[in-house]
Formats: sequence, structure tokens, C-alpha cells
Amino acid sequence: MDRSSSQRDQRDVVRAALRALGIENLVLSIHDASFPSATAEDTGRGSPYTEGGRAFASFVAELGFDGLQFGPQGQTSLGNASPYDGSVFSKSVLSIALSELAEPTFAKVLDPRVLTELVVNKPAGDSHAHYAYAYVGHQRALALASANLRARANAGDAAALALATRIQTFASRASWLGHDSIFEALATEHGTDDWRRWPEADRAALGPARRAELEARHRDVIDAWLFGQFVLDAQHDAFREHVSAQGLALYGDLQIGLSLRDTWSRGALFLSEYVMGAPPSRTNPEGQPWGYPVFDPRTYDANDGPIAFLTTRMNKIFAEFDGVRIDHPHGLVCPWVYDAKGRDDAECVARGARLFESPSDPLHPALALYAIARPEQLDPRVPAYADERVHDLEPSQVDAYDRLFDVVVRSAMAHGRKKEDILCEVLSTCPLPLRAVMARHDLGRFRVTQKASMTNPDDGYRSEHAEPHDWVMIGNHDTEPLLLVCDRWGRSGSTAVRASYLAERLASSPSRRERLARTLEDPTMLVLAMFAELFASRARHVLVFFADLFGSREVYNMPGVVREENWTLRVPQDYRTAYRTSLERGEALDLPAALAAAMRARGDAFTREHAQLLTELDARSVIVLDA
Repeated sequence: MDRSSSQRDQRDVVRAALRALGIENLVLSIHDASFPSATAEDTGRGSPYTEGGRAFASFVAELGFDGLQFGPQGQTSLGNASPYDGSVFSKSVLSIALSELAEPTFAKVLDPRVLTELVVNKPAGDSHAHYAYAYVGHQRALALASANLRARANAGDAAALALATRIQTFASRASWLGHDSIFEALATEHGTDDWRRWPEADRAALGPARRAELEARHRDVIDAWLFGQFVLDAQHDAFREHVSAQGLALYGDLQIGLSLRDTWSRGALFLSEYVMGAPPSRTNPEGQPWGYPVFDPRTYDANDGPIAFLTTRMNKIFAEFDGVRIDHPHGLVCPWVYDAKGRDDAECVARGARLFESPSDPLHPALALYAIARPEQLDPRVPAYADERVHDLEPSQVDAYDRLFDVVVRSAMAHGRKKEDILCEVLSTCPLPLRAVMARHDLGRFRVTQKASMTNPDDGYRSEHAEPHDWVMIGNHDTEPLLLVCDRWGRSGSTAVRASYLAERLASSPSRRERLARTLEDPTMLVLAMFAELFASRARHVLVFFADLFGSREVYNMPGVVREENWTLRVPQDYRTAYRTSLERGEALDLPAALAAAMRARGDAFTREHAQLLTELDARSVIVLDA
């Protein structure tokens, strides 16, 4: 029997409702930069590892979430804040909680005045990250801390020597660290991290003499890089322990792109003539010319080849996270590629092809070498990017398509993970090769409900098509927040159509649909219904982007649009007050109300069975939606 509402906090009540509905995961998606910071530690960019980051994670757990989905955590460049263009092994030094470097945990190697200066001189405002300011400031602070550590260790300081020993132990087991630290030395020497602009001799793997020369000349740079990666590893472990104690799982992000840091000296892993992009689709008719490198299928099994590279990467991810989101899994199974040397990237990506499905494409004769699908298995009546292009595959062909994806799954199993711990970011396109590989591993896809077509009953984004193993969400880091979407529906006159659709999904009986549809035309009720829809589908996994949690109208990222605000939106320092204020306006996610509406959508018998739980949910709801 349920305890009375006075004996249970929101976390207990929400998680009880999730169990009743069969929801296995309720995860908040937030990238490192978006975390809030305490005033005394705010350097202009968020981090989960700060005092403010840990406190926010506790707040998320209090609401009833059971997981956090991070974005990619790699090192980015000064001119590009996108985490999806960051390094895949080294973490971003912008995520270091600098305040801890002034504490005994890290031998007090950072003078507190350095942090104070960085905080005091930060540009005004905490709603967006000040990326360039934080980038320069963190690099400087890390260099000063590392130099202080080296000087104290050389002087025989016991605390510094103990810390140096811990760093050496960490470096000895991080096989990727030598490569990335030498890259940092070369970037310093040549004044750019774009290795394509370096002298020819430094673009490939270095000989022992050149490496020794760099290690001697740039010892300070290399030491600072090693120290920074050590700190990030230690702070991540501490954060993971903190959230685990509160019942929060951590999910990493396997970005499909690789940074220049990752591709330097590893040219043998990639095709030289083709790069990867996103194909044209219903939601993006032009496609997207990402320019990401493509693994060369001819070298998959070579020593230090693509499979070895991906295995190392996956083992690192599963050592750090409880699960992983696979960004654009098509890139591992059936990548869309285009001419790497074309003059117009936009035109090239639109005229691209799938790497393994072009046995006789006159525009791409070179791709015949890599074809898995045969000509008779292709439908020439549809475009090369269409989901229906490949209409038949044999088991041995699915084996071939699965070569890279299987590395992810095998690594997950080796680390004790379950298939439910692998999230596949399949959006508007899901061609047969990808469907076959995902079916082999019994993995679900994403259903982004704000994108659901109201005119096509077969649209994959509609929640009635969600399978139990799918993940449902209103939006993600690349979409508009819910409130902007609802505003747009209002301006276009399409609110009534959406309200009618949601009434079909949420009404407890057909006789109540018409009345509910009229109710949902109210903007506040429409927002609540959009959240309730997530919990009313058959999907057992729900993902919420942080901007929608707070009812924000700010866009986190506009894909394909270069703007300074991209990737900078943050949770405000006064997030508890901000959340409550937005909740009372009917704009933020009211979890108890959304769950109660989803439970009532199950019908009168289900409602009676869980009457006490519904009473507790209603008591915590700002708005009650009687479906």
C-alpha cells in the first residue's frame, strides 16, 4: 500500500508513477557547458563537476529523474564551441572545476587569486556561457597550476610529489594520452590546432627524434595537458559517485564526428576521397555537409585500424558512463558520403551516396568497391537516400553492415551493460540496413514528438508508433524548445489539429476526446499534454531536454546556422526559483501532473487501481488535466 503523501517526497511519488506506467528510464539531457555554477566558482562556462553542477544534479534527482544524458565532453577549439566537433578521447579542460585545484585534493596547486580574478572579470550574465572568455581563462589557470606543481615537486614538496605520482599512474593506463599531448605540443609550436596547415613532416606519425625534441621544447605544455586530463578523470569519477548515490545513471554521447586532434597522424584509418554528411530528409531537405572522416572498410581489421580505434573509444566510454547515446548511428552502419574535394559542399552532399549501397552509381563509381547491397536489392525509382532504397538483405550482408556497430554492443556487454543502456539517435531516416542491424540487437529508436506529422498517420515521430524499446522526447539539443514550437503552432493556426491528436492519445475513453481536445487548445494545457504524451506511449524510456524542463524559449543550437549563441544556453544560478516560477505559469515540466494525465489515459480501471498514487500526484501538481 502507498504511504500517505505527507510521508513521501516528490522523488518517491514520481518514481512510483513511472513504475506503474512501465517507464524504465526518465533521463534529463544536458551538456557540460549548460550546468549552473555557484557564484564564487563561475568562470563563464558550466561543468557538472563544480559545486553548482553537483547541486543541480541533486535537484534533478529530487524531481524524480533517474538519469542524466551528457553531450560529448571532448576538447573543442577556440573558434568552435560545438561539442560534436570536439575530441573523442581527451576531455575539455573547460569542464575542470578550477576551485578544487586550490584544495588539498589537488595539492593546492592553483593560487585562489587566479580563480577569483577569472570570476570577477567574467562578462555579466549567467544565462549563457561566455565561451571564449572561459576558454582562455581555463587554459591560463591550468598552465599556472601545472607549473606550480612541477616547481613544488622539483623542490621535494611531499603533497606535490604524491600528486605527480598519481598523474603518472593515470597516464600509464591511458593509451590515447601520449598522442593527444604531443598534438597539443605541435599545436603550440605551429600556432594552430589545424594540422592540415602544419609542415608536411608533422602531419603524419612522428619519429622518436622529433617526438623527443617536442617533449623537451614543450614540456610545460605536455605536462599541463596530462595534468588537466588527470583532473578531469578524477572529477568525473567523483561526480559519478555523487549521482549514483542519488539513483541517477550517467549516459555518455558517442558523437559520429572526429576532431582534427583525433585524425592527426591516423590518416590510414580513413577514406581520402569521401567524407560524411547527413542525407536529405523530410526535416532537412538539403542535407548537411558535416565533413566528418569516414573509416576505410579496407582497413577495418588492421592493427590499430578502425575496429581497434573504436574498441578503445568504447571501452573508455563504458568505463566512465552507465550507458551511451549513439549519435547518428547511420554513420556506423550505412554512412551518407560525398566528395571530399568538391568545390560546393552543399551541392556535393545533396548528390552524395550511401557508402555500402552504391554498386553501380554513375556519379560515384569508386564506391562500387565498398558495396554490400547488390543492384537487384536496390529500388532505382527512389532517391539514393530514401529509406526504401534497399528492399532486401541476406543475413551475411547484415553481418557486414554490423561490423562497427557490433563493436559498440560487444563493449557494452563486456562492461556489464544491458541493451537498454544503448540509445540510438535515429530520427527521420532509418534505411533497411540500419533497421536490420538494430533489430539484430533489439534496440529502439528516437521518437521526437514535436516533429510528428499531423497529416501522415505513418510518420515515425508519432507516439503511437513507439515500441517499448524506443526513447520518446519532445525535442533535443538541435530542436526548438517546446514553448517556441507551441507559439509557432498558434501563429500558423495548427494548435487545434495538434490538440485533437493529443486528445486521441490521452482521453481515457472515446466519449471524452472532443471535450479534451477543446481543453488542450489552451496553451498551458497544450504544454502539459505534450509532456503527458511521452508517458502515455508504449515506449519505456523518456528523455527530456533541459530547456523544456524549465519552460525556456531560448534555442540551444540552430543546426546549420553559425551564431555566437549556439551551444551556450545555461541553467540559471537561481534554477530552483526559476523552475518554480515557470511551473506556476504552466510552462515548465510539471512531472506529477504529466504522469497523472498519462495514468488517467489508461482508463477508469487503471485509475481506480492507482487511486492513492493519483491523489499524491494531484497534490503535487500545479495543474490537473482530467482526461
